[in-house]
Amino acid sequence: MISILAAAGTEAASGGFLETFGVNWPFFIAQLVNFAIVLFVLKKFAFGPIQEMLEQRRKRIAEGEDKLKRIEQQLADSEQSAQKAIDKANADAARLINEAKESAASLSEKKAQEAVASAQAILAKAEEAATAERNTMVAELKKEFGRLVTATTANVTGKILNEDDQKRINEEALTSVES
Repeated sequence: MISILAAAGTEAASGGFLETFGVNWPFFIAQLVNFAIVLFVLKKFAFGPIQEMLEQRRKRIAEGEDKLKRIEQQLADSEQSAQKAIDKANADAARLINEAKESAASLSEKKAQEAVASAQAILAKAEEAATAERNTMVAELKKEFGRLVTATTANVTGKILNEDDQKRINEEALTSVES
């Protein structure tokens, strides 16, 4: 056994270490060049475009999420604004009613009845105006929200949505926001 190892050791020393293991330099160099070419082609035409596409998708998703947050904030702001308008109208109406009641106490019964009727008409008009304004704002918000959700969905999916898709997405988004 030792003699076999000694013979192999002297053969390796005389013929070269790499030749002992069957390394053929021209084939080895050709394989290295082929490996480098394949690596370059894969990096240039496969991995690079895939990574770029994934990065674009990440950006589109992030933009879609940002748009959704802005839409939600706008919706909350508009609801708050509508509530303020309703509260102001109610406060004005209450103030007008109180003024009407005070003047009714100092006037005759006929004048008191006219003042109360006037105050109630003003209150009804104020409530109608507040309700109409709120309904208009809600309708505009729903329309804008639907448009933004449709645009965001189209951007995220990268697909042009037909009218049925847009209508379905708008209805689903409004249903989820209203609930």
